Amino acid sequence: MRLGLRLLQERTKSDSFWWPYIANLPETFTVPIFFPGEDIKNLQYAPLLHQINKRCRFLLEFEKEVKQKLGTVPSGDHPFCGQDVHSSSLGWAMSAASSRAFRLHGEIPMLLPLVDMCNHSFSPNARIVQEGDVESPDMSVKVVAETQIDQNAAVTLNYGCYPNDFYLLDYGFVVTSNPYDQVELSYDGNLLDAASMAAGVSNPNFSTPAKWQQDILSQLNLHGEGAVLKVSLGGPDVVDGHLLAALRVLLAADPDTVGKHDLETLMSLGTKAPLGPTVEASALRTVLALCAIALQHFHTKIMDDQAVLKGEPPLTTELAVQFRLQKKLMLVDIMQNLSRRIKSLSPEKSTA
Repeated sequence: MRLGLRLLQERTKSDSFWWPYIANLPETFTVPIFFPGEDIKNLQYAPLLHQINKRCRFLLEFEKEVKQKLGTVPSGDHPFCGQDVHSSSLGWAMSAASSRAFRLHGEIPMLLPLVDMCNHSFSPNARIVQEGDVESPDMSVKVVAETQIDQNAAVTLNYGCYPNDFYLLDYGFVVTSNPYDQVELSYDGNLLDAASMAAGVSNPNFSTPAKWQQDILSQLNLHGEGAVLKVSLGGPDVVDGHLLAALRVLLAADPDTVGKHDLETLMSLGTKAPLGPTVEASALRTVLALCAIALQHFHTKIMDDQAVLKGEPPLTTELAVQFRLQKKLMLVDIMQNLSRRIKSLSPEKSTA
């Protein structure tokens, strides 16, 4: 926010050295804090709604703090040249900084005029090279081509490998077919029990694990004091390793068999059926049911979303609908992936 405040301060000065740059910044941003209320609802994804509400509350509280401090400043010393500072202007400053700032080898965010005009790509044709330390007056930043770039072609950079929550919150866009997109879930024994019942998995132990299972869950940081109960579906791992290991362990009956494998093996979907095909099929079917439950939390169907997008809606509506559509398509892809894995297990051994 310090960088945003500095940007806001420079915007109030007509003689600012940075005015040519600031004058070309967007007057509005397509990040969700500026969405109409209906389009915030259109996102249909609780973790993102929580982040939006958190940012909005921060801006309202920060507005009060800034106004209180500015009220004691003499007019001649006013850092914003006497202009009113409110939540909308603070939101503009925060969005400008978050969507255009770079953190290179240091933690200090920097605005890099012209460089910040490069769009994002997971297969970029250029990269940023920082020469010198952040604190050095001789530090320089270059954009270096990674391949031959045709005339009039866009110069692209990789903003990082993140889910669409990050791109929409900070940059105001959604990446279609994002291989790093995820759906966040809460690790909850009752939810897992419901999923296993829906999947037809018999005798689940999710709500009442045995002592030896609790010990392993503690190692996975899913049990006990300080446990982190946030897991995810999607991304390069397809299934969060902590969730997968927990399901495998809780569906296993023999602690000796489980003890033959380290946590890394139990957490990897690439390790085929480490505890046997019966446990593996039951674990994967439970994840399939979790995907189905996650899909039910969206109020609209995939075909509905596609129909809305074909109708050329307003930009904020398009972003909101595209965001939720990508989550749903990702869940469907996961379900198809897991179904293939279950089918690869011999039918007689894949029954729970």
